Amino acid sequence: MARRLRASGFARRLRAGAPGFGRNFAIGALASLGQAPFGLWPLALAGFALALLRIGAATGPGAAFARGVGVGAGYFGISLSWIVQPFFVDPLRHGWMAPFAVLGVAFGLGLFWGAAGWLSRRMGGGAVTLALALSLAELARGHVLTGFPWALPGHIWAGTWLAQMAALTGAYGMTLLTLLAVAAPLSLGPWRGGALTLAIAGLAGGWSLHRLSLPEPPARPGLVRIVQPDIEQSLKWDPDLARANFDLLRALSTGDPVDLVIWPETAVPYLVEPEGPVAQAISASAGGAPVATGIQRDEGAGVGEGSGRAWNTLAVFGPGGRVGQHFDKVHLVPFGEYIPGGDLVYRLTGLRAFASQVGAGYTAGEGRNLLDFGELGRALPLICYEAIFPQHLAGTARGDWILQVTNDAWFGTLTGPYQHFAQVRLRAIEQGLPVLRAANTGISAVIDARGRVARLPGGAAARLDLGMRGVIEAAIPGALPAPPYARMIARFGEAPLLALLLAGLGLSALRGRRIAAG
Repeated sequence: MARRLRASGFARRLRAGAPGFGRNFAIGALASLGQAPFGLWPLALAGFALALLRIGAATGPGAAFARGVGVGAGYFGISLSWIVQPFFVDPLRHGWMAPFAVLGVAFGLGLFWGAAGWLSRRMGGGAVTLALALSLAELARGHVLTGFPWALPGHIWAGTWLAQMAALTGAYGMTLLTLLAVAAPLSLGPWRGGALTLAIAGLAGGWSLHRLSLPEPPARPGLVRIVQPDIEQSLKWDPDLARANFDLLRALSTGDPVDLVIWPETAVPYLVEPEGPVAQAISASAGGAPVATGIQRDEGAGVGEGSGRAWNTLAVFGPGGRVGQHFDKVHLVPFGEYIPGGDLVYRLTGLRAFASQVGAGYTAGEGRNLLDFGELGRALPLICYEAIFPQHLAGTARGDWILQVTNDAWFGTLTGPYQHFAQVRLRAIEQGLPVLRAANTGISAVIDARGRVARLPGGAAARLDLGMRGVIEAAIPGALPAPPYARMIARFGEAPLLALLLAGLGLSALRGRRIAAG
């Protein structure tokens, strides 16, 4: 009976936070405007301040949870609105799922913010406690289940010079500093809190100016050609257009001699047999240079059979169509590249992953390996959204540069590709490594070790925007020494930040108990 009474009491408190859902949602939506492509970070800071005040003013843990979910739903619903785009590539088959997808993502991720509100209210803390709890929730969001650290609060700085803080703290640390800077005046008062906010701003500004003042490392010898074919996703796997799409890739690859040609993720519209006719045609198009391209690698099953394994692969084709090196994508997109339950679900329902053209979905690669391009250096490969996970650059040797192939046509044209590109720039800063990025429909670019788009000899940006068809021919920028964050995550992962957050929340809990007792 007591347990039922406690449960009903929690339910009442939960319902008490529901009437202001529209207000909560609007606050989260305001905070989302700091994400790319808007970059309105002053509005985002105002949104985070209102979120801390709104959730912190809840009368109990249940109401704080409800308000946190509402704010989170607004934040993620707007930031991740592009999530509906994959369902409209084949609208007759998948379009009905789009509303459920956006609601599921908005409220599902909003649960993390609701949990942060509940935890901070249970501890009896103020805005600083809530900022610590939200930072912990965002760290958890990047790791729980398969993880999805997209649109972190710290990402609002990706387009500014303060993004250099990523080399010191990483994106999760930037999230913590951002929320603490907002929370300090709300919790500690205008003078003490304002001093803490100024100290955080001084640290961020000083470190960023220091990093931007470092000498520019020399570019690596050689020349790379990045190909952006700009093929619509709805046409990419049309069998009647396969030859035309393939010929387009080959035509864009020809020209003056270069040392490496890069095609995007799953660029080749055929299953490729090493040294077969398609592989030979790929090699011939580059005039003897190796071609690094995304392919679908098959273990032997025909399309739709669901009986064999297939991989989303980055393969390097050499002379005669030989594949000397390859990398199989490790971190697959749930439902996009594999279906939980795999072949069983496929056989029972016919449901398969959107991106896979072979069987029910892709098989995850067994590990991350460097690709050796001789004088061009060793590249750390990332396929598509693997680039949003800082930890994927810490589990292997550092390499000399990062190679990302992607097909951002899945993300639409409004916000998703810009947010993905912003996160790739943060990976460059965190690791002190340049990035070469080949995207099917954009944004392709050469990014230097400070996260800036490199400049070509004539002064133009080494970048192809959305909807552009063409190539980038550029040298690979030089690498910087491994920054503090890269060294930390390689040795400890995110454990130091986790320990800091738990320690901070523990101190907040003790302080809250003393205040309650005194």
